[in-house]
Amino acid sequence: MTADLRPYRSVLYIPGSKERALDKARGLPVDAIIFDLEDAVTPDAKVAARDTLKAALAQGGFGARAKIIRINAFDTEWGRADAEALKDAGADAFLLPKVNSAADIQALADIVGDADIWAMIETPLGVLNALEIAAHPQLKGFVAGTNDLAKELNCRYRPDRLPMQAALQTMLLAARAHGVIAIDGVYNQFKDEEGLKAECDQGRDLGFDGKTLIHPAQVDIANAAFAPSEAEIDLARRQIAAFEQTEASGQGVAVVDGKIVENLHVETAKKTLAKADAIAAMSA
Repeated sequence: MTADLRPYRSVLYIPGSKERALDKARGLPVDAIIFDLEDAVTPDAKVAARDTLKAALAQGGFGARAKIIRINAFDTEWGRADAEALKDAGADAFLLPKVNSAADIQALADIVGDADIWAMIETPLGVLNALEIAAHPQLKGFVAGTNDLAKELNCRYRPDRLPMQAALQTMLLAARAHGVIAIDGVYNQFKDEEGLKAECDQGRDLGFDGKTLIHPAQVDIANAAFAPSEAEIDLARRQIAAFEQTEASGQGVAVVDGKIVENLHVETAKKTLAKADAIAAMSA
């Protein structure tokens, strides 16, 4: 599956130190896994977690799921050693926390070679420098670190996330300007399905490709929210058919459901169908 078609509806954090969790992840219907060496691993377990994760990746069994390793930040004693230890472990990408500038991405690239790199955008400086970060040739994905960002902004939690909208949209603008995947932050109340759905729907409306998750119970809701609906798929097919029919006849303009269909609508419709096909292939 090519990178530009790979779905990222559900991106689940899994502790890199826990063999049982790593094994369970092989059977979960997630699009991507973040093997976490940072927040999910206690300081006394961080060194051993490298070997545990390396062995799990060598064993394989993760299927078509994207495999992303979140190392520790480079301002800690573990970050650079994480990258050195796992640079050839078979991951699809490395996720760097606390990214403030493109120089941080280059520092990781100097260790992992030409591997794909993702960035946690979770600081005010990271948001303000999102455009230059996204422009780095090895940068392939953004993950919104909304918990850390809320702490840094000193903003209050609101279900509509209004205090964080400027940061989220700045991140998205930078990602779209450079063709970078953009994944929304976590929803902390993993037993609150209604709240999770509302935040997933908001993230999808904003333009995010998927959502980071902290518990397997959140996967189905995220998968549904970030996939094209049956109605969207049906509309896409009808738009393409109407446009092609009008082009072939050379008469008038294409109209579907009382709305004019132009080239840009057809392009979006084709992307919708391609995404639906990629999700179907992933599920298979």
